[in-house]
Amino acid sequence: MTPIKIAIVGLGKIATDQHIPSLAASSDFELVGVASPRGKLEGVRCFPSIEALLHAVPQVEAVALCTTPQVRYDIARYALEHGRHVLLEKPPGVTVSEVLALEHIARRRGVTLFASWHSRHAPAVEPARAWLAERRILSVTVTWKESARIWHPGQKWLWQAGGLGVFDPGINALSIITRLVPGALVLREAELQFPSNCQTPIGARLLLIGPEGMKTQVELDFTQDVDQDSPQTWDISVATDVGLLHLSMGGKSLAIDGQLINTPQATEYANLYAHFAQLVRGRQIDVDVSPLQLVADAFLSGRHVEVADYVE
Repeated sequence: MTPIKIAIVGLGKIATDQHIPSLAASSDFELVGVASPRGKLEGVRCFPSIEALLHAVPQVEAVALCTTPQVRYDIARYALEHGRHVLLEKPPGVTVSEVLALEHIARRRGVTLFASWHSRHAPAVEPARAWLAERRILSVTVTWKESARIWHPGQKWLWQAGGLGVFDPGINALSIITRLVPGALVLREAELQFPSNCQTPIGARLLLIGPEGMKTQVELDFTQDVDQDSPQTWDISVATDVGLLHLSMGGKSLAIDGQLINTPQATEYANLYAHFAQLVRGRQIDVDVSPLQLVADAFLSGRHVEVADYVE
């Protein structure tokens, strides 16, 4: 099958760490261009903007948007209006209305739009979902902690309006639990911890209510003090009527009642791009805004608590 010609827009950390290696290993795609105002990728044609890229390389069929979320909407809209399939890194936008507007354009133009919640493609998530589908969920506990200083050095956009702060990693957890739990989750309570020098929170606690009053407690923290080689705390525990399921390492590891379960070895971005290829070839749309809706609800109704300044 002929590879899909794809371009990357935004050559930052997530693109270099995840997207470029995954595309290099994929038989479904051929990377033919990059659009970035500053970065360059050896061996690939590079341009300062999406407009320049599509003008110079009209054979581009799809684009993966790896920019900061604050600028993603205009770039995605341009690509969709010009008939290209679009993959949106998470979060897919800074507002729910942006993402829904892009979905409308994609449907009108008959092209693919993929809101790619990469943590949903971690190898243990679907086995966990299948196990939970046959059981009654009693409660969910999410503990998602990491160090912003280690994982996001110099990324000032995280602390500006639309950067989401601790919800940039925390939305990964929300994307997993909205995949695991059948039915809608409703935000009941939220506390957001804002450094006095930031426009986004550095910590958060959420209470979500699911079907039949099932409670989900979420704790997010961007100040976990560990070194880069230490494991971060990306854990989800689900109590059911017949046992305890535990996802760790961001969805890479699964245990049932303390017993480790074998899961597929494919990486989440390999799975993500395999799914995107299927969507593109079928001209299908995969856009779920439920994780972003929960974040929006937290900002809208959560109690704000001021904490110490954030100093990198």
